[in-house]
Amino acid sequence: MPQRSDKIIVALDVDSVDNAESIIAEIGNSVGAFKIGLQLFTAAGPGYVSRLAERGIRVFLDLKFHDIPNTVAKAAVEASKFGVWMMNVHASGGGEMMKRTVAAVAENCEKERIQKPLIIAVTVLTSSNEETLREIGVDQDVEKQVVKLAQLAAESGMDGVVASPREVGLIRRAVVEPNFLTVTPGIRPKVATLDDQKRVTTFGQALANGSDYVVIGRPITQATDRRAALGSILNEVESS
Repeated sequence: MPQRSDKIIVALDVDSVDNAESIIAEIGNSVGAFKIGLQLFTAAGPGYVSRLAERGIRVFLDLKFHDIPNTVAKAAVEASKFGVWMMNVHASGGGEMMKRTVAAVAENCEKERIQKPLIIAVTVLTSSNEETLREIGVDQDVEKQVVKLAQLAAESGMDGVVASPREVGLIRRAVVEPNFLTVTPGIRPKVATLDDQKRVTTFGQALANGSDYVVIGRPITQATDRRAALGSILNEVESS
């Protein structure tokens, strides 16, 4: 099991390489990985992702691929060439999409003799609730939808899922594969605001629920003293 700080993936949801590098310089040796999502990937490009990986920094490439199976599989193959530690797709893309992605990435990584990244599937975004699901035609509640998609991801060969920490226990009971990972965003300190997240918990609650890794962004990256903010989040666990 990783140390508690190694369970933290810091979200580099910033608009430039300079801002990302400032965060990495301050806390890079104190967390498990950094997440690059749509904003920074669009601003900095794939070359920056590769350069981080070459420096030995673990990168979670959070682009949430969702398209026809062939397109997602090919995009994931290209992303795996960056040397990322983890990447994701949307589970709602379906079983065929996920299966073909897993197979294509594994085949290419073996062919090129590169390390295969972990591939995980997004269940229901932590900014979503029952009302959001109803808007897009999903009639069941969030918990049932998360479990359904987690089971589909496991059956499709995914290494794990992204889900709210509130649903981790349900996923653990529904998916018996012991190495199936749960990566949980929506982590906030006890005194923080929710921002645009709806299904959130603290870091300690997420660990208690069984999260393997947690994604934390603004509570750390927007703090005046990022190391102090990180230390405060870790201390919440120690004192709980």
